[in-house]
Amino acid sequence: MLSYLIKRILLFFPTLLGIIFVTFVIIQFVPGGPVEQMIMSRMGTEGGEVRGHLSESANKLLRTGVDEEQIKQLKSLYGFDKPLVERFFLWCKKLFTFQFGDSYFFHKSVLDLVKERLPVSVSLGVISFFLTYLICIPLGVMKAVKDGTAFDIISSFFVLLGYSVPGFVLGVFLIVLFGGGSFWDVFPIRGLVSDNFHTLGPWDKLVDYLKHLCLPIICMTIGSFAVLTNLTKNTVIENIRQQYVLTARSKGLSENVVIWKHTFRNSMIPLVTGFAGSFLTVFFGSSLLIETIFSLDGLGLLSYQAVIKRDYPIVMANLYFFSLLYVFGNLLSDLMYVLVDPRISFNSNKSG
Repeated sequence: MLSYLIKRILLFFPTLLGIIFVTFVIIQFVPGGPVEQMIMSRMGTEGGEVRGHLSESANKLLRTGVDEEQIKQLKSLYGFDKPLVERFFLWCKKLFTFQFGDSYFFHKSVLDLVKERLPVSVSLGVISFFLTYLICIPLGVMKAVKDGTAFDIISSFFVLLGYSVPGFVLGVFLIVLFGGGSFWDVFPIRGLVSDNFHTLGPWDKLVDYLKHLCLPIICMTIGSFAVLTNLTKNTVIENIRQQYVLTARSKGLSENVVIWKHTFRNSMIPLVTGFAGSFLTVFFGSSLLIETIFSLDGLGLLSYQAVIKRDYPIVMANLYFFSLLYVFGNLLSDLMYVLVDPRISFNSNKSG
């Protein structure tokens, strides 16, 4: 096991290097880079109006009256005057040492921007992720035990209903219903905390924080219930029919012991398989629209703004953090395999 961990850790660096290289190459060919964006901003022209014509940016900008010396100065400012290979190794050095520099358009340190937006993404991602697992796994087990009953049918209806409604549509509905729209004013719909948060007591701060998170968390979790619940149900049903379950019941063990100690443990392996991917999807993939609807400044919205503005330091930093989470998440999934099923061994092709 130790040798496997060492091999995986040693693979982190070439994996990250490959991701950085692919991303770096792609952004070099994306039209409308930061130099063009800055020049268009100085000229008072919106970048969206000219984005389709920036493949011949140098000639076009010169024709519109921008001095060539200004272009050279901007390229030098953003480091685009250096050779491509040198720029790549400079990026690698910055990323591996966590020195991401300053944002091109926010004019702040990238790390400061990430720290400012991180509480929102952590609050939404981590809470919704664990809440999903805490609800879906017991629900899936109960549906497996009561397969075909009224409970199974009714719960399946509501789970699939939540899956079929997009999160942003549900968000708008909840704002209208509970956010002071046409009905009740129960939950705040802007920001992570209230303006007077610093004046509140400890308990009131917790209540205020949870009230701000309630609606966004509902929108982020409700759509993921169906997949995990049905996966849990199907794996438990499959294991309930195995011979070892019949043997356990014949020994007089209670149904709770049979389900939770024997059946559930063997059913955990497929759930552990998607642990890393599920975490990353909830943490990053579903947050952009939710953050926009509820006016939350998180990493999802920051990443989107950085891509639109071609703010490469933020793009590369966010991708780097995402990649780190991905490789560590996969390693965590492998370790959980061993915890769930000790027969699994990474030192050979056989499992004992």
